[in-house]
Amino acid sequence: MSQWMSSLFGVAWLAFAGIAFAADPSPPLTPVVTLTAAATASIPNDRMYAWLRAEADHADPARAGAEVNAKMAKALARAKGTAGVEVTTSGYSSYQVTEKNQPTRWRVTQSLSLDGSDFVSMAALVSKLQADDLLLLSGMNFAVSPDARRKAEDALTQQAIKAWQARAQNAARGFGSDAWRTGKVTIQTGDYMRPQPMMRMAPSAMSAGGAPPVSVEGGNTDVTVTVIGEAVLDPPRAR
Repeated sequence: MSQWMSSLFGVAWLAFAGIAFAADPSPPLTPVVTLTAAATASIPNDRMYAWLRAEADHADPARAGAEVNAKMAKALARAKGTAGVEVTTSGYSSYQVTEKNQPTRWRVTQSLSLDGSDFVSMAALVSKLQADDLLLLSGMNFAVSPDARRKAEDALTQQAIKAWQARAQNAARGFGSDAWRTGKVTIQTGDYMRPQPMMRMAPSAMSAGGAPPVSVEGGNTDVTVTVIGEAVLDPPRAR
C-alpha cells in the first residue's frame, strides 16, 4: 500500500510540474549586438622635447664630477634664460669604466630635459648647448600637448558616437528590428605619455664647437577615439 501511494504521488507531482512549466515559459532572449566605431584625426604636434647630457671622464672621480657640474651650471643658466622653455635636470650618475689596455677611469653624467612650444627657439637653444656648453644630444621628440589632445578627443568622441549609432541602426535594420536601445558602452582614448627620446648619439658624435645646427619639423600625431558598445534590439518583426 505504501509503495502504491508513493507512485501515485510521483505521477501527480510530474503532472503538476508539466502544467506549471507550460503556463510560465521562459521569456525569449533579447537580441544584443556588440559594435565598434572609431574616429581619427591628424593633429599638428605643438610641443618639442629635447634631452641633452653633460659628460666627463677622468681618473679622479671628483675632477670628473666637477667638470660635469660646471657644464650643467652653464647650460642651466642658458636654458632658463630662454623664454617659454621648461627646464629640468635628472639622471646624475657616476661609475667606473674599465677597458682592456686602458687605465681605469670614472665617468660622470647628468641629463638636461627641455620642453617648449617655440620650435625655432628650442632648436637654437639645443644648438647652443651643444656648441658652446659642450653638452651631448641624447634625443628629440615632438608631441601634442595635453590640452590640444583633450580638445581633439572631445570632438572625436562625438564623431565616434555618431558613427557607432549609425552602425547600430544598420544592424537593427539587418536583423529585422524596428528599434534598438543602447546597452553597455565603453569609450576609449589613447593614454597620454610624456615623450621619450627617439634617437641616441654616441658621446663622440658632438665635439667641442662641432655641433651642426639643429633642423626640426614637428609633424603630426594621429589621435583616435573608439566606441565599443552593445545595441539591444527590439524583437524582430513578424513576417
